[in-house]
Amino acid sequence: MDGQKDMIRKKAGVGTGILAGIAGTLLTVIAAVGVICMVTDTRLMFLDKSAVRGSGPVLNDEAVAKISELDAYINTYYYDETDPDDLRDGIYEGFLQGIGDRYSEYYTAEAYQQTQIGMMGNYYGIGAGLQQDKDTMEVSVKKVYEGTPSETAGLLEGDIILSVDNTEANSMEVTELVLLIRGEEGTTVHLEVYRARTDEYLSFDVERANVTLPSVDHQMLENGIGYIRIESFEKATAEQFAAAYTDLEAQGMEKLMIDLRYNGGGLVDSVVEILDQILPEGLLVYIEDKNGNRNEYRSDAERFVSLPIAVLINGESASASEIFAGAIKDYEYGTLIGTKTFGKGIVQTVFPLSDGDAVKLTTAKYFTPNGNYIHEVGIEPDIKLEYEYLDPDGEEYDMQYDNQIQRAIEVLNGAGDKE
Repeated sequence: MDGQKDMIRKKAGVGTGILAGIAGTLLTVIAAVGVICMVTDTRLMFLDKSAVRGSGPVLNDEAVAKISELDAYINTYYYDETDPDDLRDGIYEGFLQGIGDRYSEYYTAEAYQQTQIGMMGNYYGIGAGLQQDKDTMEVSVKKVYEGTPSETAGLLEGDIILSVDNTEANSMEVTELVLLIRGEEGTTVHLEVYRARTDEYLSFDVERANVTLPSVDHQMLENGIGYIRIESFEKATAEQFAAAYTDLEAQGMEKLMIDLRYNGGGLVDSVVEILDQILPEGLLVYIEDKNGNRNEYRSDAERFVSLPIAVLINGESASASEIFAGAIKDYEYGTLIGTKTFGKGIVQTVFPLSDGDAVKLTTAKYFTPNGNYIHEVGIEPDIKLEYEYLDPDGEEYDMQYDNQIQRAIEVLNGAGDKE
């Protein structure tokens, strides 16, 4: 599966990246329920004070005494030194785990910053996507983004990062390493690199800049078919989609293929804005919280696409991708091709805490325009087709050997009907 995923991504220009996958399978509303844009000062202003338990049923005297007893045992008998801050973070993380919801999570301030960057899609850094071997902890360059400082400096895909400002790269998780790489705009970061293809040890001083991560890739195929791949739904994705569509339109696009395979989701506003560019006037998705409060997202009649559309999906098309696929399916506005989607029909809200940390909670369900709740169910394609790469010996991914893309081309060319 990973090899298949990488092959698809090679051509689409979407490596795992420093932040790829941070959105994961999350449909995230940041700050306040119903507010999708970034709001950083909500804190307790949206919190019902009566809901704070304080020393109530959970944090009662017995619980506090037990934590103190555990702390005493650790201080007395644990063989190594411990960090009180780490222990506290463990308490907070465990508290959230007690909900029994894998999507609810506690963030330290550093982790919260990472999620913000992942969703907003821009940061001050060098524009290189990194990956880490889970066994050796070796960090390598997965992708060098076009027009970024990493490209200007001469970094190449496959370069192994040995150190960052004299800190060994394999001494920490890649998510921590990227914090060392990022910094203030205009400052430099020193990288020591090994380039296996030429057996060279190289040094780079890369100037940090404001980098916007690309989440959309496009190209014109034969017979007027425009291809757009959406890697994730971030703040800039709708704008990037519009630019891609305009470019393909200028090249004479007559049919449209949208690739959502391995798109784990992202921002509600982003997917809704893109659907508004595609679908006619009407309901796109609606969200309901535990109190039955309903929030609807609709398209207007100002813009819509009147071209034949095919949408590629698979088991890792999740959350916001399923909002997209669900709306296309309910409106019968295109043909879904591939395999059943992930099945995530719930919404997370990220609440910043007073000390800079944050908590992400599942706060609502979402429904397709026809009222379908797809959580743990997924969305079935109109044409079910397991992925197969028809040139398994090829080292470089080529669309012509991707059976799902080729099937979409047949459908768009009128050579195939729904099955």
